[in-house]
Formats: sequence, structure tokens, C-alpha cells
Amino acid sequence: MISCIIIDDEDVAREGMKLLIEQVNFLDLKGSFSNVMDADQFLKKNTVDLMFLDIHMPRLSGLEYLKQKQNHTRVILTTAYSDHAIEAFEYGAIDYLLKPIRFERFYKAVSKLETSFETKPTVNTTNEAADHFYIKHERKIVKLFYKEILFIEGLKDYSLIHTADQKIAAPMNLKTIEAQLPAPAFIRVSKSHIINTDHISSIETDLIYIKEQGITLSPLYKEEFIKQVVEKNYFKKNK
Repeated sequence: MISCIIIDDEDVAREGMKLLIEQVNFLDLKGSFSNVMDADQFLKKNTVDLMFLDIHMPRLSGLEYLKQKQNHTRVILTTAYSDHAIEAFEYGAIDYLLKPIRFERFYKAVSKLETSFETKPTVNTTNEAADHFYIKHERKIVKLFYKEILFIEGLKDYSLIHTADQKIAAPMNLKTIEAQLPAPAFIRVSKSHIINTDHISSIETDLIYIKEQGITLSPLYKEEFIKQVVEKNYFKKNK
């Protein structure tokens, strides 16, 4: 089951979203709120998987909340306006539903999320054929190929994507980026680093070299790294 909440200042919109949720057997509605402040207080004491978040609300808009939220709840934005779509995805929204929301479109959005919860929540198992993505960089949208990424460094308010010839500041946290990266090429090796295993040049006890850059392998992620990278790519080839 995927637990979820609704945040929308319109009574009719909240009721309509509730009816959509009730038609999907893997969604479990835990709360419905008319503003983000009440929802945020609820999330400080409760954990849910997903929020359906309206954009245009008084006092604090859904988009402003998305930019500053500290919890890791996934977000599907709901709105009558299409002009914030690119900005919404930049700040970690996993989908963008236009009102009035058709059930077919709603079900497509939540079905993709159900698939990700059946595996590890940080692994992107959809669209495996894609070899690139788009990201905002220096006031423009740039195309970035996965194979070009050496590693990604998580900083306080953003993540820094390292390639061979540039560093791109992405306005989203490391967990959000991790969920969108294709496995098994990318793997988390510490709280602040994701690496592209195709660019590993050597491995020491607790240190991984990406080209000439040494990145510490955290004890928390070491077992999974050995299982997914070292064992699969070394022991099997040397039996």
C-alpha cells in the first residue's frame, strides 16, 4: 500500500481527489488538508509515501512548499495551470496533473509510483532505454547524458553533478536525484555521494576512485556496494 495525503485549499478539489484515490486499491489516504502548514505539522509526526499537492493556495503556495520542504514524501502536483511544469520537476515533483483530473491520467501517474515501491524506492526501473535527461543550468535547460556523469555530490540545498568537463548545480537533494537515475550504473556510496560505476578506475578498502577523484565508501553503504558492484563484476568473471 502507498500511503498518501491531499493538500488543496478548495473543498470540491479535495473531495474529487478523494474519490479518485478511493478507486485505486493500492492507495491509502491518511489525511486531507486545506493548506500546507497543517499538512506539514501532520508530516512532522507521521510518515506518508506520497502527497497530492495543489500549486495555487493562499499564504504559501504548493510550489513554494515543494522548494523548501524537508521531508522525503514524494509529490504529485495538482493544478489548473500548466506554466509551472518545468519548475515543478526541477524541485522534485514526480508528476504534474492538470485539473480537471481524468481518472486515466491519475491512474497512470500512481501506477508508475506503485512500480517503484515494488522494488527499492531509490531505483528507477522505468524507461530503462533512456540515455539522457534534462536539467536547468545557468538559466537554461540542458541535455545531459547519463554516461557523461562521473559522480554526484550532495550539498546543503542542492546537488552538484560532476562530468569530465563541467560541474552542474541541480536544485534538488541527492535522494530526489537518486530516484531518477538508472540502475545498476549509479549507486549510492555515502550520504553525500552517488557514483557512476562505469567510471570507476580502482577500489581500495574504503576508497573508490572515479578517474583521479577519490570518494570515501561509507560503512553504511559498503555491503550493498560490494554485492551490487564488486561481486557481480569480479567474482563471476573469475570463477
